[in-house]
Amino acid sequence: MNDEPEESPAERKMRFLFQLRTRGVTDPRVLEAMEGIDRGLFVRGQFADRAYEDTPLPIPCGQTISQPSVVGLMTQALSVGPRDTVLEVGTGSGYQAAILSGLCRRVYTVDRHRRLVQEAEATFRQLGLYNIIAQVGDGSRGLPDQAPFDRILVTAAAEDPPGPLLAQLKIGGIMVVPVGQSDAVQTLIRVSRSETGFDYDELRQVRFVPLVEGLGQT
Repeated sequence: MNDEPEESPAERKMRFLFQLRTRGVTDPRVLEAMEGIDRGLFVRGQFADRAYEDTPLPIPCGQTISQPSVVGLMTQALSVGPRDTVLEVGTGSGYQAAILSGLCRRVYTVDRHRRLVQEAEATFRQLGLYNIIAQVGDGSRGLPDQAPFDRILVTAAAEDPPGPLLAQLKIGGIMVVPVGQSDAVQTLIRVSRSETGFDYDELRQVRFVPLVEGLGQT
């Protein structure tokens, strides 16, 4: 028998934000955006009671929802402005796109799994997030019809920053992408595009599912 009092929603939110700050998420806009989106809406089934832990969790189609501190650090590294158009590669649960939607003008998000896109769209509607456009597609190719983008966020690991995505980044734009072998620890890279080319900054070690070409079976 557990005699500990159940945590209130306010206490849970305070603990959640404290976890983010202690792991390096300090940008006030990013913290505000993450405070406004309930991660519990994006975690279903047997893992629902772990939605507020700072840990990645399984979601359908063999994918994961990233741990909140990594979502926060990637969003922070992206330096999103309120007038920006952002491309997210790898919709997954939709949690990262929901965070981005509070920081920019429009989010395009693409995933190879139709089920994930449909479930994420339902959650976006539930939250009234109408500046997110979700599509089923091969994210490694980006969305050339909507390019160029001010910011690109890739939530799956590539061996190198994908050429089609680099080409769809505006001059002055930023892309954040995990790079490395899929079965090893990867490095989170920030790519900045200038008039003369691309600059690369290594941010931290991470572990993501691999970026896979083509469409999924579900």
